[in-house]
Amino acid sequence: MAVVPKAVLAAVFLSLVAACGSAGADEGPSASATTVKNCGLDVTVDGPPERVFAAYQPAIEMVHALGVSDRLIGTAFLDSEPLPEYVAAQKDRKYYKNMPSREELLSLNPDFVLSGFNDIFNAAGSDGSFGSRKSLSDLGVQTWIFSPLCPTADGKGDEAIDPSTVSMDNVYADLRDLGQLFGASDKAEQVIADQKTRIAAVEAKVESADKPTVAIVRPGLEGGGMTVSGGPDFGTVLIKQAGGVNAFAGLTSKRNVKISVEEFIKADPDYVLISGCCDATLTEAQGQPDVDKLMKNPAFANLKAVKNKHVVPWLFAHHSAGVRGANSTELIAKIIHPDLVK
Repeated sequence: MAVVPKAVLAAVFLSLVAACGSAGADEGPSASATTVKNCGLDVTVDGPPERVFAAYQPAIEMVHALGVSDRLIGTAFLDSEPLPEYVAAQKDRKYYKNMPSREELLSLNPDFVLSGFNDIFNAAGSDGSFGSRKSLSDLGVQTWIFSPLCPTADGKGDEAIDPSTVSMDNVYADLRDLGQLFGASDKAEQVIADQKTRIAAVEAKVESADKPTVAIVRPGLEGGGMTVSGGPDFGTVLIKQAGGVNAFAGLTSKRNVKISVEEFIKADPDYVLISGCCDATLTEAQGQPDVDKLMKNPAFANLKAVKNKHVVPWLFAHHSAGVRGANSTELIAKIIHPDLVK
C-alpha cells in the first residue's frame, strides 16, 4: 500500500478548511442578486421570479403587460373583464374568484407575490390577508405593493397612504423596477413610452378647456350615505389628466370615503361616474341599472349631472393605479370633453 506523505495530507486538510471558509463567507444574496426598494422595504431576487402570484386586477394586468404571463401560478380577484389585450393571456391562468387564504397561497409555493392593493398584506394572516410582507419574506417569498398605494408601515392599509405618492410617475417607477426584477426591462420601457405618449396627447387637447368637477361614486346608498373616491384615490390623478377635477379631492383620510347624501348634493358635481365592481366578467354596460337608480332618485333631481344626463356607468378597475392609466385617462376625457377628445 502506498504511503501518503504527511505534507501532502496537511495540504489537503488546509485546502478543505479554506473551501469551507469560502462557502461560509458567500452566504446571503448571490453576486447576481437584484435589490430594489418598494414601499420602504428591500425586495431582493437572485434571478427573475418564476412562480408569481398576482392579487387584484392592477397586479394581474401589470404582469401581462410586462410579457411574463407564463410565470403566473395563480391570479385572484378581478374587478371586471381584463383589458382586451390581456384577455387571451389571462384565459389560461389559474384564477381564484375570491382571495385565497395565506395557507392556500403558500401551498402554491410562490417566489413572488404582487398585489394591486395594500390590504392583502395586513398583520400576519389576519382578516383573510396573506400576512405582513416581512412574514412572507421570512419564508423566502418576495412581495410588491403598487407604489401609489404605499402605506407608511408594513401591515397597514389605505388609512396610511401618503397622497403625495399617488401619481403616474410612481406607476412608471413600478414598471421599471418590476421590469428589472423580472428581466423584462425593455418591455417595461415600451409600456411606459406608450402610456406617456397617450396621456400627453389627451392633456394637450384639454389644456385650455374648462375643468368640470367629477365624482366617482360606488353604486347605491349605504345606510343613508354614499361612498365616493377621495383625494388619495388614483381617480384623482386620472381625472386631472383628462382635464377635470375630482369633486372630492379634499377628502384625504383614505381612498374610499363615506359621506352623507346632503354632502354629495352640496358638492353638485358636473359629472358622476358610477363605479361598478367586482366580477371577472363585469362590463360598463352592466352598470346602467345603477345609473338609472341615481337618475330617478328624487333626492338628486336638481343635480347638474342629473339634469344634463352626465351620470355614466364606470368600472372600479378603471380608476385603479396601474397600466390602465392611459386608457382610463382617454375614457374620462371622452366623457367630460367629448368635443375635444373623440
